[in-house]
Amino acid sequence: MRAAPAIRSPPKGEVVSDNPIKLAVIIGSVRGGRFGTTVADWFAGQARSHGGVTVDVVDLLDFPLPLRLPAFGEDADPATEETRERLAARLAAADAFAVVTPEYNHTFPASLKNAIDWFLEEWQAKPVGLVSYGGMSGGLRASEHLRQVFAEVHAMTVREMVSFHNAWADFSEDGRPVSPAGGEEAAKALLDQLIWWADALREARARRPYASQ
Repeated sequence: MRAAPAIRSPPKGEVVSDNPIKLAVIIGSVRGGRFGTTVADWFAGQARSHGGVTVDVVDLLDFPLPLRLPAFGEDADPATEETRERLAARLAAADAFAVVTPEYNHTFPASLKNAIDWFLEEWQAKPVGLVSYGGMSGGLRASEHLRQVFAEVHAMTVREMVSFHNAWADFSEDGRPVSPAGGEEAAKALLDQLIWWADALREARARRPYASQ
C-alpha cells in the first residue's frame, strides 16, 4: 500500500457546511468476481469520514454502454441513449471524481475507457483522483495511463493517489483494511487535494464557462 505524505486540509468552513463538493466514486471494473466494489466502498467511507463532500458511488456495471459509439451526428438507439443519459446526469452533477481501477495487462480495463469515451463535457474542468489496486504493481501503471486519457478530455488528475499492492490480502472479509497503517493517510492526502481543486474549479466554472477549444 502506498502512503502519501499528509498535507493540510482545506479550512472546513469554506467547503463543508452549506455547499459540499459532490464526489462521484467510479467503479471502473465490470469483470466477474471483481474486487473493485470492496475498494470503492472503503474509499467512499473514507470520503464521508473526511467531510466536505457528498458521495455518489457510480458502478459502471449499472451502465452497460456498447463499445460501438455512434458516428458524429448519428443518434444512439433508444435503450443506449437512455443508459447514456442516466450516466451523463451522474457525471455532470459531480464536482470531482475518484476513479477506482484495477490493472489488467499493464493498463486499466476497457469498461473504464469506454465509459470515458462516451462523454466529454461531463469531465471537463474537474479534478480526478486515482485509486488503484492490483498485484505487485498496485495498479500504478493503470493510473499513469489514466492521467494521459483524462488530460485529453480536459479533466485534471491530482498528484496524490491511493494504491493497494496485492490488494486481496489488504482487506478482511468485511472490507476493512488489514495491512499496515497507511491507507487512511493516503486517502486523506488524496481527498485534501481533490476538495481543494474541486472547490477552485467549481468557482472558476461559475465565473466563466470552460472553453475546450
